[in-house]
Amino acid sequence: MVKRLRAGIIIYFNWLPFSTNDLIIMKKIVFLFLLALNLTVYSQRIELLTQKPDVSWRGLSVVNDKIIWVSGSAGTVGRSMDGGTTWQWMQVKGYEKTDFRDIEAWDGKQAIIMGIGEPAYILKTTDSGQHWRLVFKDETKGMFLDAMEFWNEQSGIVIGDPVAGKFFVARTFDGGYTWRGLPVGNYPVADSAEAFFAASGTNVRKLNKQQAVFVSGGSVSRLFIQDKTVELPFVKGNQTAGANSIAIKNEKIMMVTGGDFDLPADSSGNCFISFNGGSSWQPPLQAPHGYRSCVEYIGKKSWITCGINGVDYSNDEGNTWVWISKEGFHVCRKAKKGKAVFLAGSGGRIAKLIL
Repeated sequence: MVKRLRAGIIIYFNWLPFSTNDLIIMKKIVFLFLLALNLTVYSQRIELLTQKPDVSWRGLSVVNDKIIWVSGSAGTVGRSMDGGTTWQWMQVKGYEKTDFRDIEAWDGKQAIIMGIGEPAYILKTTDSGQHWRLVFKDETKGMFLDAMEFWNEQSGIVIGDPVAGKFFVARTFDGGYTWRGLPVGNYPVADSAEAFFAASGTNVRKLNKQQAVFVSGGSVSRLFIQDKTVELPFVKGNQTAGANSIAIKNEKIMMVTGGDFDLPADSSGNCFISFNGGSSWQPPLQAPHGYRSCVEYIGKKSWITCGINGVDYSNDEGNTWVWISKEGFHVCRKAKKGKAVFLAGSGGRIAKLIL
């Protein structure tokens, strides 16, 4: 008896008195079976929907399978109401030089956009982007916002780089109309040269109905969770390296991606998985194929991650990653109410994951 292992399936060949032709037929059947299995596992692809070459997108909010909002450089916002087939582009008047690195939307009319700094802005629309209301402005020297997250239509959080040695954190409880910083003593203390990356709006995520978690990089890479910090196993010391994004499956299973955006093809130490709520982390067996600015949980055991040099997909809880596209994207997000997954990036590229 000969045993062969492939794709996690053990195949036994019993050397019974088959003819040569029988064995050839059996081998062809096995080959076709394995080929079909591989096509099933690795059939995912990225379909480019549109491009707006003068804009780099980093903010992406997918309300459902039809309603998508994006935000980015040159004060630009985009909206689609038909799953990305057609788009409405708008440049926010008075903010033409602002880089809107994150966006949160609840339907086709309401959205909030975050301008990084200096000064830092947050604006809100309730009429599909025809008008934008300034709801937050901070002219503090060094103020730089990185990402927002909302638990629901009323409750949200925004995080920013350290000012006077402490990370900036503010909350809203009225749908983003007003924002309030934490009490002075409650701001997380930053290590020297530690910062957040405004890469995809996903370095802060809701953990449960009340709590959020966020990740940092630079001199040290850490997870901030439930009033404590956990050091992440990214390479230390390089200001362009560390955790860029975190995705949450549940309170136990979470994943972080990043690396060094100055080394986009370097896949060493760019992804880590926790199965115990962030207390400990382990690398995948096969890592994503380069620096990755965003990771997203998309259902069951499936995840997607993207970066400057392409997109990777995993269907085994992040243990192995397949390089499904070499087209670069900054951000990937799944529909809040639906199954569609979209991506956005430099060159104004917006795409969709085809399963």
